[in-house]
Amino acid sequence: MAEIPQLLVHEHDDNVGVVVVEGLTASTDMLVCVTHDNSTFRLTSGADVPIGHKIALKDLKEGDTCIKYGEDIGKVIADIPKGGHVHTHNVKTKRW
Repeated sequence: MAEIPQLLVHEHDDNVGVVVVEGLTASTDMLVCVTHDNSTFRLTSGADVPIGHKIALKDLKEGDTCIKYGEDIGKVIADIPKGGHVHTHNVKTKRW
């Protein structure tokens, strides 16, 4: 039986992916699928992250731009390590 991905990434240039399973815990060796071409890679979760929330695919520094779906989704306001939880505590919209 094929392994089910825990994280989906839409484009190769994205720097965050979306958790697609319930109960993802810190230190999970995740299968990550890039939906653009169905390629995969592995990444370790640095935190417990709820379904629908994002995880950093690389180290993100304060001031960096968060990219999801190939689009700018916000500005990093606190450093996020690779595998870290990406949410409102460390990313803010640029809209206002």
